[in-house]
Amino acid sequence: MTDQIKIYIPKETSACSVGSDLIAEKITDLTQGYNHISIVRNGSWGAFWLEPFVEIEKDGNRTGVSYLNKETSHLSSIEEFFDDFYNSQPFNIQDIAFIKRQTRLVFSRIGLYDPLDLNQYRNSHGYKGLEKSFEIGQQQTIDEIKKSGLNGRGGAAFPTAIKMQTVFDQESAIKYIACNADEGDGGTFSDRLIMECDPFSLIEGMTIAAYSVGANHGYIYLRSEYPLAKYFLTEAIKILKTKNLLGKNILGTNFTFDIELRIGAGSYVCGEETAMMESIEGKRGLVRSKPPLPAIKGLFNQPTLINNVITLASLSSILSFGTEIFSQYGSGKSIGTMPYQLCGNIKHGGLIEIPFGITLDEMIYDFGAGTFNDKPVHAVQIGGPLGIYLPANLLNTPLTVETLINLKGSLGHGGVIVFDDSTNMALQAKFAMDFCQKESCGKCTPCRIGSVRGVELIDKIYNKTAVNADRILLEELCETLETTSLCAMGGMTPNPVRSIIKYFPNEMMN
Repeated sequence: MTDQIKIYIPKETSACSVGSDLIAEKITDLTQGYNHISIVRNGSWGAFWLEPFVEIEKDGNRTGVSYLNKETSHLSSIEEFFDDFYNSQPFNIQDIAFIKRQTRLVFSRIGLYDPLDLNQYRNSHGYKGLEKSFEIGQQQTIDEIKKSGLNGRGGAAFPTAIKMQTVFDQESAIKYIACNADEGDGGTFSDRLIMECDPFSLIEGMTIAAYSVGANHGYIYLRSEYPLAKYFLTEAIKILKTKNLLGKNILGTNFTFDIELRIGAGSYVCGEETAMMESIEGKRGLVRSKPPLPAIKGLFNQPTLINNVITLASLSSILSFGTEIFSQYGSGKSIGTMPYQLCGNIKHGGLIEIPFGITLDEMIYDFGAGTFNDKPVHAVQIGGPLGIYLPANLLNTPLTVETLINLKGSLGHGGVIVFDDSTNMALQAKFAMDFCQKESCGKCTPCRIGSVRGVELIDKIYNKTAVNADRILLEELCETLETTSLCAMGGMTPNPVRSIIKYFPNEMMN
């Protein structure tokens, strides 16, 4: 009997963007008639500099090779492919420092297998969390999440259990779960990786959350720029409905829960929870005033639990392995692991799940191997397009929620973007105001008009036509945006501008 061989070729956006689909087509053609060879379209390991990373599993050993800039069109037989593969010094990706140094809890499955293989998911503790939730009941489930110390992974770091408890306590026959998958910050991709590489974990997390608060219907609000995530989520929902893991009487209980996908239309501000709710309801994505809080009066005026992808996907791990899996790491608001996303001018960019507290220096050099072009690091932006910029002399800054708050910034969704010394920081400041101007929903005056005035003032500073009064006016404008904007969109726009004024004064205010 011939030994079985598996060839793993990732089907994930970053891998597909550099040719993994073409490789899969070629290898599929070469394996016609070889029944002992199967092709698995797995997820990405998150080590993006290696993509497309092709692996072969044979005789219990699984090794891989980066096929970036490697041509496969000339191959004429599967034997020729194997020769090329094994002559390229294949290695086990789990042995490289980038993966080995991580503490993968939420991302423990990505890269391992076909994201739509439910048997593999269940064999790796999938749905153990939901089973435990059904066993211990609604309130105890919420109590377990509280004990874990899990806070929201979307930027505000609000305690997840408090949101759950608030929705649970509402006396309403109809309640909703809404997953905010509108991952619009530049340099962030952790939500996308979960949805494309481990979609069942998100859906199980949503089901746990729904059961615990008493909701029977959920929405995933997905950005339109994620077509592969849409495909995987759509297929995962179909599969789970056939296996009694979505729909009526889940796992033989009297609990019913269904999920709908809602696709956004390119609006950044719809990542704000109240604008997202308006969009789900079919309205224009305008920010709502708060109160009332969504947990009390949210979607369709009913109590609604809103969390992002990573927060919800964390629930199954916590309930499967125990609250200490998170609570053993960190302190304060920085409990557990955080999926940092390292990109920009960096050699080894990708997903890094590690406990809070890693310094920028460790992330850039121990994980990222320094800048791609070997130029000095000049600035690092943390927390998306409205995050602060830190200079090279602050690379010893630990990445925690509290540290970033003390620096007048936010850890946000965990995006870390590296810039070298050729970067014009005045233009980066202008970008923040221009971004706000383009993406504002227009409902409140400070955000709608203030961002336009901000671009004008920074242009004058950049062109060296500004007078001292313009610089004072820019500071006052930032204060107005911060204190009077209706939502965090306008309120955070001053953060990058102020950080550039503070840390790069010679580039901004000359």
